Amino acid sequence: MTEQMVDERAAGDPAGRRHRRGLVVSAVAVLLALLLVGHRAVPNVHGLGSLLDSATPLLGLGVPLLGLAALLRRSRWALLAVLLPAVVWVGLYGGVWLPSAAGAGPPSLRVASQNLRSGNPDPAATVGALAAVDVDLIGLQEVDDDDRVDAALRQRYPHRAAVSTVALWSRWPIRDSVGVDTGLGWDRALRAVVAAPQGDLVVYVVHLGSARAGHTATRDETLAALAATVRADPASRLVVLGDLNTAPTDRVFVPLTRLLRDAQADAGQGFGFTWPAELPVTRPDHVLYRGLTPTRAGVLRTPDSDHRAVTAGFRW
Repeated sequence: MTEQMVDERAAGDPAGRRHRRGLVVSAVAVLLALLLVGHRAVPNVHGLGSLLDSATPLLGLGVPLLGLAALLRRSRWALLAVLLPAVVWVGLYGGVWLPSAAGAGPPSLRVASQNLRSGNPDPAATVGALAAVDVDLIGLQEVDDDDRVDAALRQRYPHRAAVSTVALWSRWPIRDSVGVDTGLGWDRALRAVVAAPQGDLVVYVVHLGSARAGHTATRDETLAALAATVRADPASRLVVLGDLNTAPTDRVFVPLTRLLRDAQADAGQGFGFTWPAELPVTRPDHVLYRGLTPTRAGVLRTPDSDHRAVTAGFRW
């Protein structure tokens, strides 16, 4: 064995060690990219797939963490690998931060939806914040103190429809309202016909079944029931306001979004997360529509609720 070979073995293989240092980071980066692309291929057993779908936008947080790990490992290969999930995430969700191509001009219809929170200590303050932004229609869920809410809204919104714990307050007359069965065994949704100045508008106010990790069956059934109701509704102009307990990235949301447009996706900026109110990480609250042109959409922090409100503006 030559003296040169002995020296090389003693020194080790620095290049090989550098490659190995970044191997784990690179592997995790590739797995993250695959998960971003193929999250809907994960079986929805016990709601696992649905939970993963809902959390997919947050997987982007893994990119800077992996980038930091690659820097700490001083691995150029790992840094290159981290670019893969970064590019995939931007391709999937980067567009939500771009200015929307919504219709120009002031809205002729402004709506808001708010889950008040059962046991809200001051529901009047919550709905007062909604009234302050000068909307025309307010859809509420988890209304368990109707008197205080009504007292706070009746002056600006003299027309009201309610069933169980959901309600609609309107500046304009409500021609008709009826409870809507979503399969819960009791009505937790309503359909109202609002006589807006431009013509009749059908408004649904909805609170679908709850969804928790491993327990999404009730939510899934109520969403399918709502989709069937909307599909059968002949109204040309229709708005759905409510807490649907479903993120827009969830695979079970697809049957509803095949029928209706999402105001936040069309006229908002960002993900529009609403829950939990202190540090929202998902969007169960929605404004969906058809037969209208959206001009804007947003999220409003209101006091005393565990959800932020969602708002949208439309033109006829």
